[in-house]
Amino acid sequence: MEATVTTANSEEKTWGGGNEPMGASYGKLMMWFFIVSDALTFSGFLAAYGFSRFKFIETWPLADEVFTHFPFMHGVSAPMYYVALMTFILIFSSVTMVLAVDAGHQMKKNKVVLYMFLTIIGGLIFVGSQAWEWKNFIKGEYGAIETKGGSLLQFVDKDGKRVALAEFAATLPEEREQLTRSKAKWFMDEPSLPSYSVAEVQAGFKAHPELLIRTEVITKEKTKTILSREESELRLSQAHYVVEGANLTRNEYGSKLFADFFFFITGFHGFHVFSGVIINIIIFFNVLLGTYEKRKSYEMVEKVGLYWHFVDLVWVFVFTVFYLV
Repeated sequence: MEATVTTANSEEKTWGGGNEPMGASYGKLMMWFFIVSDALTFSGFLAAYGFSRFKFIETWPLADEVFTHFPFMHGVSAPMYYVALMTFILIFSSVTMVLAVDAGHQMKKNKVVLYMFLTIIGGLIFVGSQAWEWKNFIKGEYGAIETKGGSLLQFVDKDGKRVALAEFAATLPEEREQLTRSKAKWFMDEPSLPSYSVAEVQAGFKAHPELLIRTEVITKEKTKTILSREESELRLSQAHYVVEGANLTRNEYGSKLFADFFFFITGFHGFHVFSGVIINIIIFFNVLLGTYEKRKSYEMVEKVGLYWHFVDLVWVFVFTVFYLV
């Protein structure tokens, strides 16, 4: 039974339009409820990230050293440039969504079609860019060594510039076999073998006396600690595993938790953007078919616009927490 509101002159259903809380229709109010609940979810994720980073602040990766890639500029260090471009595209898509909503209020179908199309294109570019960024993050660029104690060792030259494993690792006549569930005890397995073994990295390091090791510990100057040649050789003797790229188990950039949070939070946000793109496409075709023109209302465009603005706003916080702070 639907609740009703009785006045001196009329009786109307609560959600029939005559008694709209805060002047919002039922659909818009439910969208606001969803946005508030989703905002609390993202807040919890970002708070957990903040606490973890504060706890492991000395070994947390530096964003300027992690996100340095730019499409078609292989080998060129462009820290944060592409992430900034992604952010601009997403924010610009929010502007086009505002224009689509405004055109809907004026019942201008052609303008709604144009601006929604631009919004969809912006969303697709952002999702594609995020997938490209994930690919580079997972693949890695330089490689590192993980010690038996779990510490991460990176390699630099005498000027402190990062050196990739491929630039100095030796090639030894050794056979390596990947641990699979059919051969291992207790059905254990391991991911694909790294490009180089620990022995090959150790031999290559010994043959290049100009190389030094940089630990994951951050100094007061916001740089990583570089060891002397003697200290480097001692730490490298404790090598346990060659790390290339990042996954949920290991991370060549620093603390493992950074990769875990990165995949989870940016992936969760990317799922929201992708969902928004799908919804926008559905609404876009409805606009083309004249569905809302016949209803004499483009409120559905406004409701999906609220969701899109929320997704953009969340990215501003994710961008700030992961890339700027």
